[in-house]
Amino acid sequence: MQFRRRLPSLTALIMLEAVLRRRSFTAAAGELGVTQAAVSRQIALLEEELGLPMFIRKHRAIEPTAACLTLGASLTQSLSNISEAIEAIKSSAQDIVTIGATVAFSSFWLLPRLADFRSQNPGIQIRVVSQDSRIDLDSGEIDIAIRYGLPPFDDGSVIASRGDVIMLVCAPDYLARRVGGPLSAADDFIETDVQDRSWLSWSQWLSSRELQFDIRPSLRFNHYTETVFAARSGQGLALGWRALVQTFLDDGTLVAFDEIRFPSAARYNVVLPAKPRRTVAVDRASAWLTAALHDH
Repeated sequence: MQFRRRLPSLTALIMLEAVLRRRSFTAAAGELGVTQAAVSRQIALLEEELGLPMFIRKHRAIEPTAACLTLGASLTQSLSNISEAIEAIKSSAQDIVTIGATVAFSSFWLLPRLADFRSQNPGIQIRVVSQDSRIDLDSGEIDIAIRYGLPPFDDGSVIASRGDVIMLVCAPDYLARRVGGPLSAADDFIETDVQDRSWLSWSQWLSSRELQFDIRPSLRFNHYTETVFAARSGQGLALGWRALVQTFLDDGTLVAFDEIRFPSAARYNVVLPAKPRRTVAVDRASAWLTAALHDH
């Protein structure tokens, strides 16, 4: 290739990077496992080829020239990129990408779509961590998190985000056996008790619609998955986040109670840790999640 004719010896470039970083021919030689004379010889040959000095030799010290600093900065970045690419290639064959999300998001949105990701990436293993408590991105256990809330987040960077709308949902037979009329205290309400109040409560829903009656939920659950299953079995009304219940609206096990749609203040966010693992598996899973979130 043509660029190879324009490049000096790669051995000399690697030695230059080590000398510049260590500020010592001796220390660089020890790091590279060669003699100090070998390092000095390679640097001298490089200086001869470039026609410029790389270091100003002083008594027991060396000082890099401006040309050396310019070349060294490029070498550091290039060698770092090569190292990351090699590490990603080495780990991709058996790499596991770990995705963290709430129980509801994992069950209702993520799991039905994983077959699509696996068909596109047959060599990548997926591990899903489902929990309704906040995913700890600083632990290093999670490669990608799907977090419901409002960014920014102090422990990671958002690479994709989408909103949602909330509606009232119930089973078709529950809707059919109601006496009719608007929402009232006589209806059966199913509540989800969660600490994270970015999830809307019934009291917040009623307040947003300027309804003035008090409700006493007939059923309460601490997981949204249980709330949805209870609603599908005809036991009452639930608040439905459309991204999560769309599958059940499509198959007819849930129906919208009315035409009211309430925009969710919070969003679904694809979040990478502050110090992400850069592997082929993580990159592909991140790109797939971003596309899937936006397509839905």
